[in-house]
Amino acid sequence: MRRYDVCGLGNALVDIEYHVDEDDLQALAIQKGVMTLVDESQQQSIVARLGARTCNRASGGSAANTIIAVSQLGGRAYYACRVADDDLGHFYIDDLMRAGVATRTAAGRYVQGVTGKCLVLVTPDADRTMNTFLGVSADVSPDDVDADAIRNSRYLYLEGYLVTSDSSKSAALFAKSQARSAQTSIALSLSDPNIVNYFRSSVEELLDGGVDLLFANEDEAKCLAQTDDLERAVEHLQRVAREFVVTRGARGAVVHDGHALHQIPPMPTEAIDTLGAGDMFAGAFLYGISHGMAHPRAGMLAAAAASRIVANLGPRLKAEDTRAVLDRFRASC
Repeated sequence: MRRYDVCGLGNALVDIEYHVDEDDLQALAIQKGVMTLVDESQQQSIVARLGARTCNRASGGSAANTIIAVSQLGGRAYYACRVADDDLGHFYIDDLMRAGVATRTAAGRYVQGVTGKCLVLVTPDADRTMNTFLGVSADVSPDDVDADAIRNSRYLYLEGYLVTSDSSKSAALFAKSQARSAQTSIALSLSDPNIVNYFRSSVEELLDGGVDLLFANEDEAKCLAQTDDLERAVEHLQRVAREFVVTRGARGAVVHDGHALHQIPPMPTEAIDTLGAGDMFAGAFLYGISHGMAHPRAGMLAAAAASRIVANLGPRLKAEDTRAVLDRFRASC
């Protein structure tokens, strides 16, 4: 019996969410709908433009949101990350622990510097545009990887954002090697089309030798396969991952269980904020397959959870709301 269902490794970012309109994005010369890496001064300029608008904040980063979803659903989760010994760093770890996620940083492994922040700009069409200053997360290294936690987990979950620096890519490759030696299944999320476009060689290095489970949205899958055709993208994914999930927003998802493709229908919802939808889908899917669900059923649970979060403001649900999704799902089956 392994101690954790999922052990995650990723950037520790405090998500700070603002609601904006198209004019704001144009005035800031920000490309809509993608993640852009910025420095701290650029973030400050964005905040100055947005002024005193109401914003929400939460511990985040793509992999962290997924790991928190696993924990909220009742799974056993661990997260390896790097935060600074500053107010946001302490907020981040406290928030992570309140979500029931174990982490070595809780033992006082803070570092000097500035904790990473992600400004999430949400437009009225529910699209989200992210401007990220990685701070000390850019320096995540193999020293931050907890090999014992990986050995005691059923799945290692890596986010694609780790390829944006040599240090964090080394951490991801080291974690992957530890998982292989421990026979821990390796799951990877491509995270963002820009990651595939601008860091293709590093993404391919992380995929070298294959992964057990790959998460991608339709745009990311097509970018990886360098095609505009979903069917061809699916064929490509079968060459790099034993199993995979391609999320398609309002068109549901495609799940490959290693033997066959399964179409996951969308769940009706009124989207007001798509932030965290892919992360929630991955977390619910990982919870499902690590708790005995067949892949199609895990995909249906994940679709239900993702449909609930897009009807909510922010990257996560309250723990009781996430659990309620699982309870309703079980009652309907």
